[in-house]
Order: sequence, then C-alpha cells, then structure tokens
Amino acid sequence: MPAAGDRPVPAAGAGEAPAPSGTSGAEPGPTAGASGGTAPAATPGSGGNGGGSDHGSGNGPVDPRVPAGGSGQPPGPPAEKPRSGGGENGRDHVERALDGVAGVSDVGLRHHRNEDAFSLSTSVLPDGTPAVIAVVCDGVSSSTRPDEASEAAAEAAGGALATALARGTDGRRAMHDALLAAGEAVNALARQERVPGRNAPACTLVSAVTTGGELTVGWVGDSRAYWLPLEGNAHPIRLTEDDSWAAQMVKAGLMSEEEAMKDRRAHAITAWLGADNPELDPHTASFKPNHPGVVVVCTDGLWNYADSAEEMAAKVPGDARTSPLPSAQQLVRYALDSGGHDNVTVAVIPFPTPGSTAGDRREQAAGRAAVPPTATQYVARPD
Repeated sequence: MPAAGDRPVPAAGAGEAPAPSGTSGAEPGPTAGASGGTAPAATPGSGGNGGGSDHGSGNGPVDPRVPAGGSGQPPGPPAEKPRSGGGENGRDHVERALDGVAGVSDVGLRHHRNEDAFSLSTSVLPDGTPAVIAVVCDGVSSSTRPDEASEAAAEAAGGALATALARGTDGRRAMHDALLAAGEAVNALARQERVPGRNAPACTLVSAVTTGGELTVGWVGDSRAYWLPLEGNAHPIRLTEDDSWAAQMVKAGLMSEEEAMKDRRAHAITAWLGADNPELDPHTASFKPNHPGVVVVCTDGLWNYADSAEEMAAKVPGDARTSPLPSAQQLVRYALDSGGHDNVTVAVIPFPTPGSTAGDRREQAAGRAAVPPTATQYVARPD
C-alpha cells in the first residue's frame, strides 16, 4: 500500500513513472500525488482466482492457510443499471455505453457466476465541464455474496461521484468520499445477514473520472487503471498499485515481480471493501495527461493476460477514442481467447472527454454539438 503522499508507481515493466504535469513529453503527471487516506475525512456512507479476488489480511504478508478473509446543478444522466442476459444473477454478459465511456463484463469460461460489476455515469461540473465516471468492482470469492458486494459498491460509488462533482466537490475529495460510500454499502450487506464462519461480503474497486483536462483515479484492492496515450511519443503507464501479497513482496524487495506473480499467494489482497476491513484507507490520485488517449479500468480477469502497461496498450485498438464500446468488447474477447479463467470486466474512457473544451461547450450551447448519452447496446454473450 502506498504511503501517504506517494504517487502510484507502475510495477516493473508497466511503463515509465508519470512525469510532473506540464512536462514536455508525455506521461500524465500527478497533480497532487496518490493518497492512502490523507484526503479530508468524510462521514461514511456507503480480483482474482476462483471467480473473484482472494481475500487476505491487511496487516502484512498473507498466511495462505487463513481463509481470505455547491452549485445546485443536477448530475448528468442517471447511472442506469446495465442489462444483461443469462447466468445465476443475470450478469453473464453485460454491455453498456454512454457518450464518452463504455463497459463490458463477462462471466468468463470457468465460473458459474459473474462476481464482477460496473457502473457508468456522467455529470456536469458547476462551470459546465462534463464529467465521465466509470467504476469497476470484483467480488472477493472467499466472502459471502461477493456478486452482491460488487454491485452495491459500483452503484454507490458511481452515484456518489456524480452527485459530488455536480456540486463542485474537488475530484480527489469526491473520489475519496465515494470509496467510503461504497465501503458502507458493502458493510450494509453484512448487517443484513451474517453467515457464521464465513467472511463478510467484500469486493475490490477501481474508479476513473475525467473532467476536462484532468483524470482522477481511486482504488482499493487489485483492480487496475491504465493510461494509454494514442498520439505522440507518450508512454503508457499503470495508474494504480495493487493492494496484494505480490505487490507487498515486490515493494519490500523480497521478490521480483515475476517471482511474486508465480506464487500461489500472488492474488491474495491486503485491502478490500467490506466489514472485515474496518480500517478502510482509499487511494486517490489526479493526473493531467498531455496527449489524447484512453483510460482502461479493469479487473484482474483482463490484466492477468496483459499485466504491463505496454502489453495492455498493445491490445487496445487504435480507434479506441472514437469507438470505446467495440474496444471494450475486443479486450474482453482477448481475455476469453486467452483462457477466460476468471470473470472479466473492463471500461474504456476516451480522453479528453467529448465536449470538454471551451469550443465544444460553445457549440453545445448553440445546439450544434449536443452530447446526449448513446443508447445502451446489448448483445448475446460471445460464443
């Protein structure tokens, strides 16, 4: 887990570290660094193998023998729940697209239930700047009701972000509070029904928000966000640092990344949303990319097959900025073709956000370039 004030550092082979914002060349630079919970406190509101992340302790290396335990302006279009067909919970294959973002989730080839969930939404800042929001969650497989945990967290975080941004809340503060709200939503499930001898409902979460020329990410667990520039000589980078046993070993200098990822404990997470993790310490970071590109937020059902930022960038179509839904579909298909051992969920956000420049906003106000949400697109689960 990054110390307070540290910025997320890409794991070995995941691309160059971000350069300071405004540096010529390329990579997005943190405007305020990453936070391990140093954002202002808020009143709480609301991975992996085996169909979800592995649950571990947040107090050091995981013992593998222990079960993984003010403007008043309204937000943009509501974060309508994605529709899908089939499966134990009706989420075997889900696709959704709004203007400026698209997401796809699939149960994969080895599991009977999709324990991933995602939400997409938009909002409008007090100055008229559009905001695009994606939240992706991965249920912890060793917990009870992991599919419900991921869905509750995704909806709670997405709604909290849309509302806070419309009120003019700073991006990182809004993200921090949204992760706390998501944690409380998952905790509420445990209060409804606690199964003796089982871990409380739990999940990971990663979220990305684009507002004009700024990108904000927040996360708990091992779901990831990547920045993938599509023009210029910028380098792709990973924006998040896993809360996992493998990341701990690498950070402590005890193993190389390759060695750690081969260990059976690699995906054991050291932080998650849920009642079994009362010391919730969300990470947040903001960046100002200097080039057009896309943000990819995903569960490990995808990044297991494209770990480094360079590998992920190689799988993203060149037209991803103008075709986010086909790009998300292609990334999910890549994961399935590579084995589909886990549930897989990915959201693709073009950057900068359509309609985010002053010229775009003038044209929209004149009625020449409206940016309504596109219709949700539903397709049968790929064979």
